[in-house]
Amino acid sequence: MSAAEFDYIVVGAGSSGAALAARLGEAADRTTCVIEAGGQDTHPFIHIPSFVAAAIGREATNWRFKTVPQPGMAGREIPVPRGKVLGGSGSINGMVYFRGHPTDYDDWSDAGATGWSYAEVLPYFTRTENNENYPESVFHGHGGPINVKHVDGPNALNFAFMDALASLQFPACPDFNGANPEGYGRRQGLLRDGQRESTAKNMLRPALARGNIHVQTDAQVRRVLVESGRAIGVELTDGRVIRARHEVILSAGTVQTPQILMLSGIGPAAHLKSMGIEVVLDLPGVGENYHDHPASPMHMETADTTSYGLSWRVLPRDAWHLAQYLLTRTGPLAGNVFESVAFLRTDPGLDRPDVQFVFQPAKRLTNPKIPFPLGHGYAISPVALYPKSRGTVRLASADPTAAPVIDPHLLEHPDDIKPLIRALRIARAAFASEPFAEYQGTEVAPGPGVTTDEQFDKYIRETGYTVHHPVGTCRMGSDAGAVVDPQLRLTGIKGLRVADASVMPSVIGGNTNAPCVMIGERAADFVLGKKPLPAAELPPESVARYKPARKSRQKAA
Repeated sequence: MSAAEFDYIVVGAGSSGAALAARLGEAADRTTCVIEAGGQDTHPFIHIPSFVAAAIGREATNWRFKTVPQPGMAGREIPVPRGKVLGGSGSINGMVYFRGHPTDYDDWSDAGATGWSYAEVLPYFTRTENNENYPESVFHGHGGPINVKHVDGPNALNFAFMDALASLQFPACPDFNGANPEGYGRRQGLLRDGQRESTAKNMLRPALARGNIHVQTDAQVRRVLVESGRAIGVELTDGRVIRARHEVILSAGTVQTPQILMLSGIGPAAHLKSMGIEVVLDLPGVGENYHDHPASPMHMETADTTSYGLSWRVLPRDAWHLAQYLLTRTGPLAGNVFESVAFLRTDPGLDRPDVQFVFQPAKRLTNPKIPFPLGHGYAISPVALYPKSRGTVRLASADPTAAPVIDPHLLEHPDDIKPLIRALRIARAAFASEPFAEYQGTEVAPGPGVTTDEQFDKYIRETGYTVHHPVGTCRMGSDAGAVVDPQLRLTGIKGLRVADASVMPSVIGGNTNAPCVMIGERAADFVLGKKPLPAAELPPESVARYKPARKSRQKAA
């Protein structure tokens, strides 16, 4: 059987891979094959924004990975949802649009990822963006393929959340993707006309009309084929071989990109030998540096029916919301529930926010079989933005269909739990403030009896989770331990790059979807040999907000 051949092979059609492939398709004289292990993104749960929990809950669209039991989380296995569908995790995530703090990217650059400073990556964010709420500027793009907007008609509880934080003397943030993403405010989502935006839907699918991109779904890669130190193609689990005339780019994500590399004989030699895999390249950094954002919730329940939720008392309202969506694609079902947010410093001595407060104007889900809240309430889930714990991804066996072994070492570093304890105290103070008084909420978790640091510590470890932002397992850098260089080329193998969240040297201070798209955008320019977009000319007042803190931190280090 003769092998199919293309100029480029992109493995994984998630947020990074779909954006990358779409941009590669702009080169009319080049052909690209996109290989996606999941199926088509046609299920309605994917596209109705408020059905996000249902999309995550579908076995057909979620790999449903889990960590190994985590000693730092009371011995529990923690779910690691990953999209198993065209669009990847961008087809089942919360549709949040946030880029992180400007200093996050300057930290990357300082650590050896040269060319990835905030000013250098910002134009790649705005190139993709069509922002409905802010004028075109150095911080925002108009006319890009991905629509960004505030959720229309947010629930009234969001304003209580923001007023509560104001009463605690936290600042308002008018634009979380502007000069200074600190404080509370309305957040933006990847939404258009009442439906989810994804790079698969809004970049890759339109690009198929050019005729030089081939998408293969339901196709899992067994290994990358390497000859004489160069990647020449991939072998699928069904035995088919697809060859690349120029490059293979892995965009399978933080869990599966290192898995594919190790199955290909590229990774820590001792581990590969223990799996019975012939070592092609001893690259110890593959699968190292895994980390994710830990979180722990504060739940409130209320008899008041202002919140989103299913109950007999609001059955006519819920029926109207369903009809409203079906007829006009508007109303609460057209939103992603995550309508407001706060990025706060739980210690005023910090140089940037260390916790994200995810506010949910609905009771937390209690029954995994029902992806909608039953009853009424609201919640804050504090998310620790800069964990120090680092873990690994390893193979369970040489079988490419076997789930990899994920061990994040969650909350292993003693500093990681401290921001969550401070944040839960702030959340409790917010819920006890005057703006929430009319809703008469009752704290059901952790409960009013939890007051000491030791009690909060126990609660977090027994109930905490991650917010599905794993990064770092193919770390980018300029040092000998880096897996890829700053142009995303794999160390030691020609014609092979990585373009997804696995290349992030450290997790950004927020949601990772937008940075993944940016990585795909930059990768396309690298592959095609294009000059980088000119660095953004940041307003002096913007630079002044974070440069002094960075200099102070570097001096202290």
